[in-house]
Amino acid sequence: MTGARVGTRGVHHLALNTTDMARTIDFYIDVVGLKLVHAMRVPPGVGVGPGNRGNPPWENLRHYFLDMGNDSLLAFFELPADEVGEADRNARGAMQHLSLVVTPGRAEAVMGALAARGIGFLGPVDIGAGTRSIYVIDPNNIRLELSWQPADGDTPGVRAAWAQGRAEILAELRDLDPGRDWSATIAHLAE
Repeated sequence: MTGARVGTRGVHHLALNTTDMARTIDFYIDVVGLKLVHAMRVPPGVGVGPGNRGNPPWENLRHYFLDMGNDSLLAFFELPADEVGEADRNARGAMQHLSLVVTPGRAEAVMGALAARGIGFLGPVDIGAGTRSIYVIDPNNIRLELSWQPADGDTPGVRAAWAQGRAEILAELRDLDPGRDWSATIAHLAE
């Protein structure tokens, strides 16, 4: 893949689980500021029938989609509360947290909405690369991070802020596996 372009345009949708759809969409709409763009029930046969393509193993689940910006969606499946347990975000294969990019103005609005509702959050904290973040636990016990680059104002440049040079990345990769030739992995990087 040397010299190849990035293989994706980004996230189509990220599907998470909830046991309380109303509370979840209230949080993501009223507090975070996302917009609901699609509300459906999973069609018959897709949960446990032959048409299952990796969906949760229940029929007739609510499956709602929120616009998280830049042509990407955040989706939730509403699972039966009496049939599922709690996830451990620090387990292998789990999602540790979700970070959404926001503008400084949106960050202020979210912090105000959280405070008005008595919802605690951590931050804002500097996390590096000119980025600040706040952290909050959503109604599903998902750790949500909202990140912004104050210097970018209303036009955040996440990749530009976080892109490292070849030498910095190579130093870390050599620490990961000193005996490996990493040149093909970082061939796309400028000197």
